[in-house]
Amino acid sequence: MIEVSACLPRGSVYLAGETVKSQITFSNTSQNPSDTDSLAWSSVQIICQCSVSESRVHLPKSQQLSTEEVSTTGCDTSFVPNKGERGLTVLSTKPRILFCDLKLSAGESKSFIYEDVIPVDSPPSYKGQAVKYSYKVTIGAQKFNQPTKLIRMPFRVMVLHGLNDISVYRERVYHVILYDSGLNDISVYTEGEEVSPSNPFLKPQQSENSLLDIAMQVLSTVTARKAPHSYNITNAKGKVAKFILFKQAYKLGEDIVGVFNFTDGTIPCVQYSVTLQSEEQISEECRKKPGQGTAVTSYVKHQEMCLHTAKTHVNIPIPLTATPCFITDIVCLRWRLHFEFVTSSDPISESERPTNMDDAASWRGPATINVETMVWDLPIKIYPTSPIHASCVTMLKSGSCVQI
Repeated sequence: MIEVSACLPRGSVYLAGETVKSQITFSNTSQNPSDTDSLAWSSVQIICQCSVSESRVHLPKSQQLSTEEVSTTGCDTSFVPNKGERGLTVLSTKPRILFCDLKLSAGESKSFIYEDVIPVDSPPSYKGQAVKYSYKVTIGAQKFNQPTKLIRMPFRVMVLHGLNDISVYRERVYHVILYDSGLNDISVYTEGEEVSPSNPFLKPQQSENSLLDIAMQVLSTVTARKAPHSYNITNAKGKVAKFILFKQAYKLGEDIVGVFNFTDGTIPCVQYSVTLQSEEQISEECRKKPGQGTAVTSYVKHQEMCLHTAKTHVNIPIPLTATPCFITDIVCLRWRLHFEFVTSSDPISESERPTNMDDAASWRGPATINVETMVWDLPIKIYPTSPIHASCVTMLKSGSCVQI
């Protein structure tokens, strides 16, 4: 009996454009020293499956990959990585053959390292109401004259738009060279290196930042706190409040912090709520019905009673398991803050406060209040975070095992 075990040493979350590294071990678990077992071949491949709600989404033929496009390995094997999977294969890397004719003695093990790059134009991992994208590293192995066995390792992919042409991006943005009197050229991201005169006969060597390092620098820039945004919340009768949001772009795992100021309001606000929501919109050519609306999913809600409140704040955490904004040929995902304000139609008097701080005062609210509800949606942008950080809370296992 041969046991196949595989794991993703770094974790189960990656950015599109990164290299997925997997360690695959084949072990002969027999206790009899004379037992020798063998495998005819083993191959590995990354695939992305897209499953949709048939009542809401109609996929054109161009979105589908044929079985030949998915399973072509360049040799005579029956490796079909999407066998038994639901949905359509929208992405498939080139299969890698680990070995042919592997023989293992009892108790012997042999490990292989599989590495492949996730295409930068890949869709992200996503589980919505009408569309789902899921990634797996699929390992196929077969004994002579026996069916092929598959082992699948799910992992998560996040997409950071703007890294499609990483070589151009590095050259134009992150490899800025400062010229020092025409003698020394120093990279702005060179750390701890001594400055020495340049040799015109030698090609200068510069340490290039990895794609993950560049992505983290880009994320730090686009999600940095800049000037705060102020919004006056009004209705037909007057001003309700002022809302201040310190930034509009966030990374997964960050907190959305805002401040409400009711001091200048002319309409009494009894209660408010703020909900973090995602909007899933199917593209027109893929909609099952012409007038199909947008699917809204709520994640975190903050609700507070605010009658006679001068100032208060809201703090909404963004789940690390959420999917950042993205758009494909099938679906577009956006994020927003959904506000609901319950205002009083009539003025509500406030009790007089005692002049002496040692005195006490009580106030009894009215038994009934005529109220109106107003809603407001504020678009925000949510970007990926460090995949290493996201791997700490992901629900996906970074390893799997099967016996052949």
